[in-house]
Amino acid sequence: MKNNFVTRFILILIFIFLSGCTGKEKQSTQPTDTPIPIAKAGSAIIAEGMIVPNQSVDLSFQFSGTVSEVLVREGDSVKVGDVIARLGNREQVEAEVANAEVNVANAQQSYDDLFKNHALDVAKALDAVAKANKKVRDAQYQLDNFTIPVGQEKLSAIEAIKVTQQKLDEARKAFEPYKNDSLLDDNREKLKENLDNAQADYNAAVKRLNYEVTLQYAQAELELALRNWQAIQSGPDPEQLALAKDRLSAAQAALKAAQAHLANLELKAPIAGTVARLNLVIGDQVAPNVVVATIADFSSWYVETDNLTELEVVKISNNQPVSVVADALPNVSLRGIVESISQVYVEKRGDITYTTKIRLLDSDPNLRWGMTVLVTFQ
Repeated sequence: MKNNFVTRFILILIFIFLSGCTGKEKQSTQPTDTPIPIAKAGSAIIAEGMIVPNQSVDLSFQFSGTVSEVLVREGDSVKVGDVIARLGNREQVEAEVANAEVNVANAQQSYDDLFKNHALDVAKALDAVAKANKKVRDAQYQLDNFTIPVGQEKLSAIEAIKVTQQKLDEARKAFEPYKNDSLLDDNREKLKENLDNAQADYNAAVKRLNYEVTLQYAQAELELALRNWQAIQSGPDPEQLALAKDRLSAAQAALKAAQAHLANLELKAPIAGTVARLNLVIGDQVAPNVVVATIADFSSWYVETDNLTELEVVKISNNQPVSVVADALPNVSLRGIVESISQVYVEKRGDITYTTKIRLLDSDPNLRWGMTVLVTFQ
C-alpha cells in the first residue's frame, strides 16, 4: 500500500513538472474554476482515500421468511417509503396483529373500568355518608324531643329500665290477685292504676333506650361510611390497578411485536436514492439481519480517507480546500473541501489515524463508488 502511494505521488510530481516544461496548460476533462495549486514535496499533505456517495444504507429483514415479491431492480431510483420487497405469510401475521389489538382493547377497557368504577364507588360512598348523616340527625332529633318521665331524669337509660322493670314487676305482683276480679273495688282500681303507671314508665325507659341505641347505630354507620369514603379517595385498589397495568403493558408489548413483524414483511427505502445492490429472488429464504439490498444517494460525491496520522491531522481543518485525483482518472483533477474530521482515532498499520470526510465540489460522469483517489490538502 505504501509503495503504491509513493509511486502515485512521484507520478503526479513528474506529470506536473512535464506540464510546466511544455509551457502549455493541459486541459482536463472537466476544467475547474481556479487553477489547482501545485503540491510541493515535503510541504503538501497527500493521502489516499475512497469515493463514497452522499448517503447510503444497507437494508435487511428483521425476521426470517420467504421472498414473495421483489418490486425493484438494481439501478432503479426509489423514494423514501418505497417498497423494495415483501415476504410471504402476511395473512397469518395480520391475524396476529388483529388478535393483539383485541387483547390491548380488552386490557385497556379493564384498566379504564377501574377508574370508572372507582368514580362510581366514590359517588356511592358519598351517598352512604349522606344517608348515614341523615339517620344520625333523625335519631338525634327523636332523642332530643323525647320527654324523660319524672324520676328518670338522673338515671341512664339502662338504669331507668332496671328501676322501672322492678317497679313493674312489683305492681304486676300486687295486682295479680285482683286480675280476674270483675267487681269494682277501690283497692283493685288503685292497684290497676299503679300497674298502668309502672308499665308506662317502663315503656318510656325502653323507648328512650331504643332512641339512644338508634342514635349510636347511626353514628357508627356514619363513622364507617366516612372511613370508606376517605379510603377510596386516593384511587382504585392498588393491587387491582397493578394487575391491570401489567396486563395492559403485556398486551401492548405483544401488539408492538406483531406490528413490527407485519411491518418487516415489507422492506422499504429509508432514503431517496438508487438501488445500488439487490440480493433478492422470489422464493428465496432470507435470514434476519442479513443485508439484502443497498440504497445510495449519488446526488453528490464524497471522499473518505483514513490515512491522516496524528502528525498530519493537526494541519487539517474544516472547509480546507483539497484537490482529488482518482486512480482510474489520472487526467481529471477535482476540487473539494474538508467537511468533517473524526474525533475518534483508529490504530492502523502501526499509526494513529483519523478519518476525514471531503465533499467534492466537482464531479465526473465516470466516478464510481469505491474508486481509490489521491487527496492533496492545500
